[in-house]
Amino acid sequence: MNTKDSPTFDEAHFLQNTSTYPGVYQMLDAAGDVLYVGKANNLKKRLTSYFRKPGLSAKNQSLMSQVVRIETIVTHSETEALILENNLIKQFHPKYNILLRDDKTYPYIHLTDDKFARLKFYRGARRLPGRFFGPYPSAQAVKETLDIMQKVFRIRNCDNTFFKNRTRPCLQYQINRCTAPCVGVVDQATYQQQIHDAVDFLEGKNADLLWRIEQKMTAAAAEQAYETAAFYRDQLQSLRRVLEKQYITNEKGDADVIAVCREASIGAVVQVFYYRSGRSLGTQSYFPKVRADDSETEILQSFIEQIYFDKAPPKEIIVSHPVPHAQWIQNFFKDKFNATTKIVSQPRQYRAKWLGLALENAKLSIQQQKVKKMTLNAQFAALTDLLGLAQPPQLMACIDVSHTMGEATVASYVVFDQNGPKKSDYRRYNIDTVTSGDDYAAMFQALTRRFSRFKRNALLGDERCPDILFVDGGKGQFNAAKAVLTALDMQTVVLIGIAKGSDRKAGLERLIIQSVSKQVQLPSHHPALHLIQLIRDESHRFAIMGHRKKRDKARLTSELTAIEGIGEKKRQTLLQYFAGIKGVKRASVEELAKVDGISVHLAQTIYDYFHD
Repeated sequence: MNTKDSPTFDEAHFLQNTSTYPGVYQMLDAAGDVLYVGKANNLKKRLTSYFRKPGLSAKNQSLMSQVVRIETIVTHSETEALILENNLIKQFHPKYNILLRDDKTYPYIHLTDDKFARLKFYRGARRLPGRFFGPYPSAQAVKETLDIMQKVFRIRNCDNTFFKNRTRPCLQYQINRCTAPCVGVVDQATYQQQIHDAVDFLEGKNADLLWRIEQKMTAAAAEQAYETAAFYRDQLQSLRRVLEKQYITNEKGDADVIAVCREASIGAVVQVFYYRSGRSLGTQSYFPKVRADDSETEILQSFIEQIYFDKAPPKEIIVSHPVPHAQWIQNFFKDKFNATTKIVSQPRQYRAKWLGLALENAKLSIQQQKVKKMTLNAQFAALTDLLGLAQPPQLMACIDVSHTMGEATVASYVVFDQNGPKKSDYRRYNIDTVTSGDDYAAMFQALTRRFSRFKRNALLGDERCPDILFVDGGKGQFNAAKAVLTALDMQTVVLIGIAKGSDRKAGLERLIIQSVSKQVQLPSHHPALHLIQLIRDESHRFAIMGHRKKRDKARLTSELTAIEGIGEKKRQTLLQYFAGIKGVKRASVEELAKVDGISVHLAQTIYDYFHD
């Protein structure tokens, strides 16, 4: 759907309420998936350029044809926006970012967990043992930092193979860039102190180090040792360049910044910014259910009590309004988490800037929520007119089935109300007792389980049956759902099937409506169709996620664990010895018995398991 042409997207209103500050923006499609994440020095100017059709590149025209919502996050600087953009890209994997950027991510410094640890350049998923520092703005910044680590802290940079096979110190020791732990020139305790100093620097505890280098530079210049002074000058500049990774260059600490903003038509938004070791990890908007007479202070206190009930708080919580019972909450943190946390409502200096940033983003979230609510209201009204209902539906559900050629079948059940997704009512069902690949039977089983529960709990009022049930599929899936509702005498539920159009293209779906004799195909710009697509895509996403988890778990479970007498250690030994499960299956009893820890009796048991 083209955003500019869409009657449910007010371009002028959106741009009017967009900030001129630096920041990050996310473009989302009808299913709520992030299509693109970008950064800008001036958000309003950058986003305005997307709505100027003349001059738009082909890729941007393709992007904007799918965008239905844009979300923005204000930051202090372009550098902070760059880092936040990267974190969001890694979190959402937007398809347009993958197409338009190279496949590299921002680099890190990796501190290994070896006895004599190593600092090294690292790019990729952070799954290796040890600690990671970053991300850094460029590879050059990391390499210069590692160079400083060697010069100042004399940390080794050789790989483990080289390290373990040394018999005498290498050249790095000769030029004072390493203390030669490989041959015992330095003991472990002394080397650990070097590592501790290096970690302090990487965590921002660098004031003393910078001061010492400045003193050395000044002393060298006074002695007219200009080359030495230049060396220290370059070293100092490199250290400061590393510190440019965030807006907060000299300030550090862990803090959550929480701002509340009220709006009569929306209710309230709670905006939270997360800072760890002086680095912004991003922001999140919450829209709690509130009464008209709830004050900002009451909302804040309730939010803090709930959000940190099971999650340890940071050292500081900065809030936009005074919290009535702050001391009580602080005592709770001390008792439960043994954490000393300050709740500050009147911050100063750079923390006041953090709070101002959170308030600005809270106001933006309110405006975005207004636009979203207007869109949903229009879509609900269009669907009500389409179905000829006396009033808009209060609850709608959609069911979908996902599997890979019959493997790991999972059914999803998602629920929407007039505020959008109601995730507390989402359900997944593992389907194990039907013929593999039988979507109709899988849907019949999942709906029977769900609606039988509605039937049992109807008198208790615990759960509410949906007014409309959407079925992702054609006539077969529709009839399976119809059979369940008929058998349970629940025909008051409006049943709608969503059959895919030709070439499975969005906008060409055909609706199978029980009260209509023939299938209905709505225009691609119809608001009711957009709502149906949104619910269908969410159900599809939820089903695929559950299916993939179930499939991956099954595939990662080794067949060997089912054999009595085979534990994790013996399993790994067998797989390593025979280079995989196929080698184990082909091995004879004699070959199996040669493996360390495998007796002849156990070898026979393994052989019989795979050959009987």
